[in-house]
Amino acid sequence: MMNSSDTTFTLSAYYEIGDIKYFYFTILLLLYIFTISANLIVIVVIYVERSLHEPMYFFLCSLSVNAIFGSTALYPCLLTNIMSDRHEISRISCLVQVFCLHIFVQCEFSILALMGYDRYISICNPLQYNMIMTSGKVHHLIILSWLYPICIVGILFILTVQLPLCGRIIEKVYCVNYSIVKLSCIDTTNNNIYGLLVLVLNTVLPVILILYSYLQILRLCLRSSKESQTKALNTCTPHLATLINFFISVFFETFQARFDMRHLPNEVRIFLSVYFLIIPPLINPIIYGIRIRNISVRLRKWFVHQIHP
Repeated sequence: MMNSSDTTFTLSAYYEIGDIKYFYFTILLLLYIFTISANLIVIVVIYVERSLHEPMYFFLCSLSVNAIFGSTALYPCLLTNIMSDRHEISRISCLVQVFCLHIFVQCEFSILALMGYDRYISICNPLQYNMIMTSGKVHHLIILSWLYPICIVGILFILTVQLPLCGRIIEKVYCVNYSIVKLSCIDTTNNNIYGLLVLVLNTVLPVILILYSYLQILRLCLRSSKESQTKALNTCTPHLATLINFFISVFFETFQARFDMRHLPNEVRIFLSVYFLIIPPLINPIIYGIRIRNISVRLRKWFVHQIHP
């Protein structure tokens, strides 16, 4: 039985990387730099440009903050272990990564749900939008979208910390709660039940809210003019692209964690396990920067000013 703070876990998925670790290190480092830079640009543009001080952009800013948070919880560990020969992580570092990555995922769903609700109010109740989405309400919703996942994941984290462990091999390139629970020496029924509860509260409920919002938008669009339908589609496309990409990637990781996927090549399993942590934070700023006209115009002006001051 292992339960001391100096216990280390071995991240066994790294062992099949082989001699191309320098290539992977370079690619991941560039992805990390680009992800942080792109999301910082979105945050700075929204902060500086007062015309973007609207609920939709505040939610987008929160999404970018969450992307930086999640990427920072993942990349340094990945980069360190790729270059290491032992591929180990301390128990404390592993648990901190579990806590941070789970908060990232749950906050992502919460923020996307708020963005769906914002689009619903904007399109279906445009005359009442400013009365409903007041500055105070928006700030409270953003705070709630962070505090709620932290509280829910905090309980899950406490249950995991208390488990006595009889193994130290994690078959991934990062730490995740379910991988640690599987190493427990005792019955983990309570952890599994609460894990499913977290899945329902923090994933299923936001998805239901999003589906309801878009069903109402779709119903309104079917009764509207062609011009109104095009405007609604342009408004919702970035959010839908972000939502679908993140939901599918989380589904892949959840499916892989719960079922035996050893028949797949190791590279495929690693890619599926990190996709939802790497790709959404990377492409979300690109999607919104291109599709949302106010942001793309401001970015072009900013870059032109840098080139021709």
